[in-house]
Parts: sequence; C-alpha cells; structure tokens
Amino acid sequence: MKLLKPAICRLFLCEELLLFICSFSYVYDAVSSLMGTVEQRIEFYSRMVFFKGDIFKLIGSIVICQLAGVIGSIPNVSAIPTWYAGLNKPSFTPPNWLFAPAWITLYAMMAVAAFLIWRKGLNNAAIKTALVYFVVQLILNAAWSWIFFGLKLPLAAFLEILALWIMILITTLKFRAIAPTAAIVMIPYLIWVSYASVLNYSLWRMNY
Repeated sequence: MKLLKPAICRLFLCEELLLFICSFSYVYDAVSSLMGTVEQRIEFYSRMVFFKGDIFKLIGSIVICQLAGVIGSIPNVSAIPTWYAGLNKPSFTPPNWLFAPAWITLYAMMAVAAFLIWRKGLNNAAIKTALVYFVVQLILNAAWSWIFFGLKLPLAAFLEILALWIMILITTLKFRAIAPTAAIVMIPYLIWVSYASVLNYSLWRMNY
C-alpha cells in the first residue's frame, strides 16, 4: 500500500497538470473565437506593437522638448528678478508668472507635433529633413535665453530670435507636407515667438 501512494500521487498530479493545460487551451480558444481569424489576430498584434512604439516616441518627444525648456530656463532664475526687473519695458510686456506656464504648454505642443512626424517612420527623407529642422529650432530656442538673460545681450538675442522664427516657419511648412495636424499644433508656438521677437526688439530699443 505504501508503494502505491507515490504512484497515486503522481497520477493525481499528472491529471491536475493536464486539467491546468486544458484550461489554458479553453481560454485560448475562447479568445481566438473572439478575435476572429488568424489574419485578424496578426493585425491585432501588429497594432499592439506599433502602439508600444508610438508610446515610446511620444514620451521621447516630450522629454526632449521639456529638457530643452529646462536648459533654456537656467539663466532666467537669477536674471529675471535682478537685471530684467531693472529694464524699461513696453506696455505689452506680460507678467513674469506667465512665462513658465506658457512655455511649458508650448514645449508640450512642440512635442506632440514632433511625435506626429516621428511616428510616420524615419525611412522617408522628407521626414528626416523635417525633424532635423525641428531639432535646430529647438537648439536655437534654448540658446536664446542664454544670450538674452545669461549674456544680457538684447541685440544679439533679437538677431538670434529672428533666425529662430525663420527655422520655426520652415519646420512648420515641412511638417504640413507630412502631417497637416502637426503644422497646426506648431502655429501657437510661431505666434508666441513672433510676439517675443517684438518684445525683444522693444526692450533693446528702450534700454540701449
């Protein structure tokens, strides 16, 4: 009898294992019936892979754009309450508290625009060119704060922001040819930089 017990236990475990495996097959069959044909399942899995890739690209776009904003804001911390506060300003100068939320929003919109282009893939030369222009304008964006607030050179900053405005315009036009929605998302950014350019020029003229 003692010798039979291990054999019975093994038999019982095998039956349990078979039932466990069968339960998975039932689940698979149920899911398969819900998902339809093999072709439909392949399409579903393909979409899931692309979805994961899109999430990565969206997060990457947000991180890159917001990082540019952080780098550009470094000289502002000390210059705004000291040097900038002592400048003569035109009547249309916005309050200081508005700059941070405005730029955070604009960087987020830039990220969405870049994502809409990036998700198209990098096999197309037009897409690569558009993203290169985007990166260049992002670098010019961050550099402007260092010229204006860091070096305290309003005239040089004004010339630089003109170059930035041109690059934003070119980027927007490049985006429009690939994904019109991306170009639309860039328009508020272009408008804000147009306003900032006028403000920059006025600050230079009123103080130097």
